[in-house]
Amino acid sequence: MHAQVAQDSLLDQCRSLAERARRASRSLATASGAAKDRWLRCSADALRSRVDAVLDANDRDVAAAPEFGLTAAATDRLRLNPDRVNQIATALEEVAALPDPVGEVIEGYRRPNGLEVTKLRVPLGVIFMMYESRPNVTADAAALCVKSGNAAILRGGKEARHTNLALHGVLAEHLELAGLPRDAVQYVGVPDREAVGQLLGMPEFIDLAIPRGGESLIRRVVAEAKMPVLKHYQGNCHVYVDASAQRTMAVSIVVNAKAQRPGVCNAAETLLVHRAIAPRFLPEAAQELKDVGVELRGDEAARAIVPSMKPAAPEDWDTEYLDKILAVAVVDDLDGAVSHIARHGSGHTEAIVTSDLAAARRFVAEVDSSAVLVNASTRFNDGGQLGLGAEIGISTDKFHARGPCGLRELTTTKWVVYGDGHVRG
Repeated sequence: MHAQVAQDSLLDQCRSLAERARRASRSLATASGAAKDRWLRCSADALRSRVDAVLDANDRDVAAAPEFGLTAAATDRLRLNPDRVNQIATALEEVAALPDPVGEVIEGYRRPNGLEVTKLRVPLGVIFMMYESRPNVTADAAALCVKSGNAAILRGGKEARHTNLALHGVLAEHLELAGLPRDAVQYVGVPDREAVGQLLGMPEFIDLAIPRGGESLIRRVVAEAKMPVLKHYQGNCHVYVDASAQRTMAVSIVVNAKAQRPGVCNAAETLLVHRAIAPRFLPEAAQELKDVGVELRGDEAARAIVPSMKPAAPEDWDTEYLDKILAVAVVDDLDGAVSHIARHGSGHTEAIVTSDLAAARRFVAEVDSSAVLVNASTRFNDGGQLGLGAEIGISTDKFHARGPCGLRELTTTKWVVYGDGHVRG
């Protein structure tokens, strides 16, 4: 009896939250760009003025990280400092500076019969965002959803609960002050994991679910959601060093792609090296990677050149380490690199380092991924780095958005047709 009462209460709470989000989304769809930008800038100012309170909340989460079994990389994603809080605030201001996508005319024309036809960009409605360990997502998701005219329902992981609540409190406080509905950004504070399942079963209120985290979270959301899901399963990213690569550039790119921040989805997990350059390149690269604490796991050809590498197991080619571990393979040529990526890549981010324009063009044309980079680190497949202001995630789907998802990726389209008494014969 008590269990059923609790279940009914949880359902009622989730339904109320989703209904409020739906009502808020109707107001947001017609909110002025000025009001949305005012909220973003005021929230950014408030975050900077309350940095100590946010960091105190974050300290509580970081202290409890071992209880949740977080790795060093996951703890790094969780940890905030004054600079990272300032980066969150700056991201809000960058979103405010972007053009408002709502109402943008994508195309327009006049039909021979006199009908005026336009295709407009409009909000999706209500977006349910689930994420793990990354408190900055609370601000990024709220900013992008509201700026694109969508209401946001946010659910962060329990390991970041105090930080997320502190960030949400700052964001929510300024909604009505800016002239926006107070329920435009809501946080699911109920600790029960079943709350997620309840909300995923409410397509009448929620238009899109976006999971951002580990593969188990994403698979659960895909299995349970009654609405569309925007997702990526893995960031198994590759850097291919071609025969003509400039060695100093290649070493710099590989080290950055792997070690600059190894616990993120656009960090490189596999290094592929053309056989012709491997004897000269690999010893230098291995030493630089070793100096920053990266463990190398090589195939037979790579280990013949750098014997200190650990032997790579078959599963290493399919693993998203999110840690300072890099799989290394020597390939015969560009075809071998493309073939390896086709077998083991996750469609997230791939890079080539080369001085051969023809090789670069072939790689770009033949590699199927959300982003392909030439002579640049995989770490640039990021909404902020690509000029989106921020991102709500990097999608490896092909519908309806792929790659970093910013403002435009959180909208859909509407056809508007003006006539003058037109009837169809």
